[in-house]
Amino acid sequence: MPLEGHYARQTTPLYKLSPRELKAAGAALAVTLIAMLIVILFTIGDSSDPVAAGCTKSNVAGIVGAETIHACGQEAVEVCARAAEFSGARAETIVADCKSYGIKF
Repeated sequence: MPLEGHYARQTTPLYKLSPRELKAAGAALAVTLIAMLIVILFTIGDSSDPVAAGCTKSNVAGIVGAETIHACGQEAVEVCARAAEFSGARAETIVADCKSYGIKF
């Protein structure tokens, strides 16, 4: 059971921060926020190259993470035809991307 005065002693800071320490903490916070803003501004939007005509590009789930499947020309037709033989999310994603890029298979 808490005794009289324990709450005040437990919640009182050990010491008050000096103006120099407050400036240093403020500067660290400002640098961190500016760095985060720069990273966000440089990574905003889609920076990937557009897919060329006759090519397909699909991002699908792989064994250890996302996998990008990229093929052009006859290879794209073969990839799309092979994926059409299977069912499941991976195959459906590849087939949908092939159709959206206009690959005839």
